[in-house]
Amino acid sequence: MPVDDHHGLHGAQTDAVYDRAGFGATVPRGQSPALVVVDLTRGFTEPGFPSGAELTAEVTAAAALVAAARPRHVPVIYTAISYTPAEAGGDAVAWLRKAPGMRALREGSEAVALDPRLDRRDGDHLVLKKGASAFHGTGLAALLTGLGADTVLVCGATTSGCVRATAVDAVQSGFNTLVVREACGDRARGPHEAALFDLHAKYADVIGLEDAVAYLGAVDRAGRRVS
Repeated sequence: MPVDDHHGLHGAQTDAVYDRAGFGATVPRGQSPALVVVDLTRGFTEPGFPSGAELTAEVTAAAALVAAARPRHVPVIYTAISYTPAEAGGDAVAWLRKAPGMRALREGSEAVALDPRLDRRDGDHLVLKKGASAFHGTGLAALLTGLGADTVLVCGATTSGCVRATAVDAVQSGFNTLVVREACGDRARGPHEAALFDLHAKYADVIGLEDAVAYLGAVDRAGRRVS
């Protein structure tokens, strides 16, 4: 996967070290994918919010993935961070001690609303979470199992935070995992590139939007690959 050389993430020496360690094998692509759109809420996708950034391109790419999933009845699962007033104002959530800016993501607020440019429909699923991973403390693994998913396509924000944590936990939960490069965004380029590099080496295939759309288009309504 190409990354920016000036971040020190790519080069012959790095490639040799990772090859020697046995990283970077290709992830199998199963017959029953599901799409997990991580935290593309207004608090992350709009720069007017303290925790937000300009993620128009990434939201547009995620919307393209959703559109590709619809005709083949691939499940679409959105996630959002949402805290009760007690959680946001108290000391019970350990992550908020390290990242107090997340306290603004209160249930019912504009910050936790899904980006309106995304096409959320009644049949889609919404997973509310308290931490970085969409799996930790939620029923996402059970939901994916119940949906018969064997492969998870992950996109969203932020690449170095909730996307990375979700992709790692997807693998640890037994799912083949693909991360869609153009549909992932972060507040800074360095952490974004570093996260994609690490994910591609150890946990997932980081793939392009065109590749992801083609894969979604190659499954039929029952989730089986089209020959």
